[in-house]
Amino acid sequence: MAKADVEAIKKAKDGLDVWDDIFRYAKLGYDAIPPDDLQRFRWYGIYPQKPNVGHFMLRVKVPGGDLDAEQLRTIASITRDFARGFADITTRQNFQFHWLTIQDLPTVFERLHAVGLTTTGACGDITRNIAGCPVSGLDPQELYDTRPLIREVTNYFLGNKEFSDLPRKYKIVISGCSIHCAQPQINDVGLQAVRRFHRGKSEVGFHLYVGGGLSTQPHFAKKLDVFIKPEQVLEVCIAVTKIFRDDGYRQRRNHARLKFLVADWGPERFREELIKRLGWTPEPAVPVLEPIGPVQQDHLGVHRQKQADRYWVGTSVLTGRVTDAQLFAAADIAERYCEGNIRTTNQQNLLFPNIKFEDLNAAIQAIQEAGFLVEASEFHKGAVCCTGNEFCNLAITETKHRLREIISYLESRMLWDEPIRIHLNGCPNSCGQHHIGDIGLQGCLARLNDGTQVEAYDVCLGGRLGGDAKFVRPISRKVPADKVKYAIENLLVSFRCTREEGESFGQWVDRHTNEELAEFLGLHLLAQDDPTWTPPPPRAHAPVEVE
Repeated sequence: MAKADVEAIKKAKDGLDVWDDIFRYAKLGYDAIPPDDLQRFRWYGIYPQKPNVGHFMLRVKVPGGDLDAEQLRTIASITRDFARGFADITTRQNFQFHWLTIQDLPTVFERLHAVGLTTTGACGDITRNIAGCPVSGLDPQELYDTRPLIREVTNYFLGNKEFSDLPRKYKIVISGCSIHCAQPQINDVGLQAVRRFHRGKSEVGFHLYVGGGLSTQPHFAKKLDVFIKPEQVLEVCIAVTKIFRDDGYRQRRNHARLKFLVADWGPERFREELIKRLGWTPEPAVPVLEPIGPVQQDHLGVHRQKQADRYWVGTSVLTGRVTDAQLFAAADIAERYCEGNIRTTNQQNLLFPNIKFEDLNAAIQAIQEAGFLVEASEFHKGAVCCTGNEFCNLAITETKHRLREIISYLESRMLWDEPIRIHLNGCPNSCGQHHIGDIGLQGCLARLNDGTQVEAYDVCLGGRLGGDAKFVRPISRKVPADKVKYAIENLLVSFRCTREEGESFGQWVDRHTNEELAEFLGLHLLAQDDPTWTPPPPRAHAPVEVE
C-alpha cells in the first residue's frame, strides 16, 4: 500500500472502528479483508506477516513492563495454542506473537481481555505502549515509582478516539529510574524524574523531553524548560499529544513524526505552544542531572530491593525470543517466589522481582532451569535486535539467528568484562535501535565479485545515550553477514590493544577516524581469505549529532 494513502484511509474510517469488522472477517476468512481494513488492523496490534498469505503478527501491550502471573500464563497459552510455540519480547516491553490467523483472533482477544491485557493501540497512528523502568517500585535508587502515572496516562489514551488519528506512531516513556533505562532521549515524549530543592524542601518532579526518535532519520529529544509535578503529568501528556495531532505534519509519511515538528519549531516555540494548550505556565526546569552509573543498562543480575529482605533477578533473553514452556515456567516462578509479579524490559529481557532472601537460591535455580540466564556475558546482556525478514515485510536481512551466531562466536573467542552493546537491525528503520549501539549493524544486500547477491550489514560505531549522547557513525558498508562476527572480533581486539587508560569504547571510537576504524575491522584481511568479495572503501567521516 502506498504510504500516501494512509491519511485517506484514516479519514474514511477511524482505525479504532475496525474492531467489529475483525470478528466479521474471522467468519468470512482472510480473503474477505480489503486492503484498507488490513491497514486499520494495526490499531489493534495486528500486522500482516511475511509472506502475506494469511498469517498475522499480534502485539500485546504491557504498560511499564508490569505483569502478573495470570497474565503471563495467558500469554504462554496463546503462544502454545496459536503462535507455534514462541513469542518475542520487544523494545517497548510488549509481547509479539507470530503465525496467528484471522480465525484465531476472537479467541485470542477473549483470553487477553479476561486477564486485563489489550492490543488496542499497540500499533497504528496512535499512542503506543507507554514504557517505563522495569524495576519501578523496587529500585532503592529510583526517584519516583511511576507505575501509577503510567496506568493513569495509559487509561486516558486507551481507545480514546479524540487521539486515534495522529500523524504517525507516538511513543511516551515515564520513568523515575536513576540510569534513565527508559531512554527518554529517543522517544516522542520522555518524562524523566528529577529531584529539586525548593523552598527548603526536597521535591521530585519530571524533566520533559519531546521529539526523539530513530528510524531512518534519528533525532535526540529536546528538553523543555519546564518542571512537571507528578499530578501534572497527565495534563502535560494530553497537551503535547494535542500539539502533535493538530500541528504535526501529514503530507508525507516519512516526515510525519513529532521529531520533525520539534526540529523545525525548536524547544522554545514548542514550550510556548505547550503553555497555550495548558493555560498555565510550568515552573522552570532544574539543571540536568546525568544518569547515575552506566547508561543503557537493563537492571540485570541479582539486586536488593528497597523493600526489606526482597531481591529482584534480571535475566538476559537473547533476541527477546521465548518459548511457551519458558513462559509457563516463568509464570509459575512468579507465582511461587515473586508475589505473582514479573517485568519485561525495553531491551528484550525479563525480570523476576520480590524474592525473599531465604528463597533466593531456590528461585535462581528455578529461573535457570527454565532456560533464563542470570549470569550472562556482557555480549549477551548488551545484544538487541529487531524481528528481521523472518516475519517483517520491511526487513532486508535475517536478524535473530544472526545475532545469536555473532554473540556465540564472540563468547567463544573473548573474555569481556565491561558493557558492550551490539544492536542489529534488518533494515534502516531501526526497530533494533542500531543508531544507539556501541556497535550498530544495519541490514542491507551486497554483491560478491561474481555478481551473487548476499545478505550484508553496514557496520556503524559509537552510539550511546546519556550526557554524551551520539548516534553511530557508519564506518564500513555492505559487509557480508557471515563475515560480521570476524570483523567485530578484530575491532574489539584493536580496542583492547590501543585504548588509553580508563577510556570507554565510545570514547575510543570518537578518538579515531572512519579510516582508522575500518582498518581495525580488518576487512581487507577477511577479503584476502575470500577472493569472492572486495570491501567497499570506508565511509567518509561526518559530524555526529550531540546533545
